[in-house]
Amino acid sequence: MTSASSTARTRARIEITGEILAAARVRLTHAGPGELSLRAVARDVGMVSSAVYRYFASRDDLLTALLIEAYNELGAAAETADASVAERTDFVARWVAACHAIRDWSVAHPGDYALLYGTPVPGYAAPKDTISAAVRATSVLVDIVITAHQGRDAELETRVGSPQDLEKMLAGALEFLGQRAEPTTSVNAELAMRTIAAWTAIFGTISFEMFGHLVGSVDDYNAYFDQVVRRLAAELEL
Repeated sequence: MTSASSTARTRARIEITGEILAAARVRLTHAGPGELSLRAVARDVGMVSSAVYRYFASRDDLLTALLIEAYNELGAAAETADASVAERTDFVARWVAACHAIRDWSVAHPGDYALLYGTPVPGYAAPKDTISAAVRATSVLVDIVITAHQGRDAELETRVGSPQDLEKMLAGALEFLGQRAEPTTSVNAELAMRTIAAWTAIFGTISFEMFGHLVGSVDDYNAYFDQVVRRLAAELEL
């Protein structure tokens, strides 16, 4: 096989794979992750079902590819928004920009959001391959918080419980935050607690909006979300 024909085959495979993923994402929006099947996606693309298996061996493989693609898009949106803030020491502006980018992407991609943060698909467990993509958006928020607290002499005072209790409860989070912090930056348990609480509040607020739980309570979703993220910024002492 010549290099030219090999390149053409590779390009064709990439193109067809992209078409399958695009069709699957449309189906996610209209039918939901639980109804996704290779046979249905094959019909949408105009392929026989057996042909789709040349690109994705199973529904789970397709779900994994969709997760990675969606997580990467969400992460890229947050990264781009953060990078767009020229004044890098304006941590509130960076936080607000990244949070709004996460919400904007989610609202524009309801099917993808449901796959990422909605009801788990029965019988499917996301493999480790998805982790690096899954943490991209979260890492943007974490890095803003850690950088804002870099070099500060006073650590946040524990409000509820004891520092030892928090350290035991949040061992995994402290390890993750510590890996992203500069060697000279101390990440105490209270900062980890507030960061996790803020992270879950952001995605909880988006989920309540996306799945209709704010109907009758909130009239302007964007304004409400802005209030939430700014209050969280104050709680984080950015």
